[in-house]
Amino acid sequence: MRFFATILAALLLITPVSAQIISPSEMLRSSVTNVIRPQTKAFAIRTAELSKAMYVLCENGDLTGAQEAFATAATAYGRIEFLRVGPLMEANRADRILFFPDRKGIGLRQVQQLLAEADLTAATVPGLQAKSVALQGFGALEFVLFGTGFETLTTSDGAFRCVYGAAIAKNLEEMASEIAAGWADPEGIAQRLTQPNPAYADYRTTTESLEAIVGLVSHGIEAVRDTRINPFIAKGDGKAHPKLALFWRSNQTLPMLQANIRSLRSLVELSGVVTDPALAAEITAAFDRAETAIAAVTSPVDQAVTDPVQAAALADLVTSTQDLQRLIGEDLSATLGLSVGFSSLDGD
Repeated sequence: MRFFATILAALLLITPVSAQIISPSEMLRSSVTNVIRPQTKAFAIRTAELSKAMYVLCENGDLTGAQEAFATAATAYGRIEFLRVGPLMEANRADRILFFPDRKGIGLRQVQQLLAEADLTAATVPGLQAKSVALQGFGALEFVLFGTGFETLTTSDGAFRCVYGAAIAKNLEEMASEIAAGWADPEGIAQRLTQPNPAYADYRTTTESLEAIVGLVSHGIEAVRDTRINPFIAKGDGKAHPKLALFWRSNQTLPMLQANIRSLRSLVELSGVVTDPALAAEITAAFDRAETAIAAVTSPVDQAVTDPVQAAALADLVTSTQDLQRLIGEDLSATLGLSVGFSSLDGD
């Protein structure tokens, strides 16, 4: 008996890794349990801290604390921004949280006009929610905390600017709480995604649920490249446009990109959705290249685009996202027998 037990143990040890495949249902549960719920909860916590920091700023003039809380909350959003299903897409929350890109500067002009007029209806959350989405989220708050005239926040001249910023922070806190609650709801989207049913309107089969998860990653990578990097870097003989970068005023352009990439990587790795060892190695290498490129950009974005080494790193980041989109949107989808469908950037 001992001999046969030894043989069995040896056979188990040499079983190929590729044979240790988790079920599609477990992939879905892991996505929600290991990534989505913890990150949406973290976003809710960070926005609550931001709201408190804005209150302290208005009461005691702690501008540094508010600016640091902004950076922390914004990157927490960067880690769930790809979740363009369910609670984030309801009640127009995605645009209300972050109106970007603002290609024609419409949102910026609205914020500047509101500040110039000191419109007190924007100093409360209900009043703010009745206004343009461009006035409600991180883009507007960044201008309040870092844009022209931000120094007045610590003086009586900046009183309205501060209460407006506090209303934005409270609005963000409420939306973040709603998103976290939506994913925590045992009878909400998490149940439909992890336990698909033909009676559901969204996730009727396991295949549809897996397509949603893989599609979130593929389209999330595409969004990082096409809405966050390509608009501001130089292409060919063209000129760089650093002021088209997200959060250039607060120097949070690269931290947001890092949060985006790391969250997408976490969803791929912690879900267990990649079961082929060779493909897993390629995806890991591509994510490594993306993170290395981001780490190489150490200057504010307006300086980085003029530095040959850092500009080259940004170009490498674009290349790595192209590789990732192919590996995940095409190769991984084919391996799993999925079709991730049209890009979320196609408007279809």
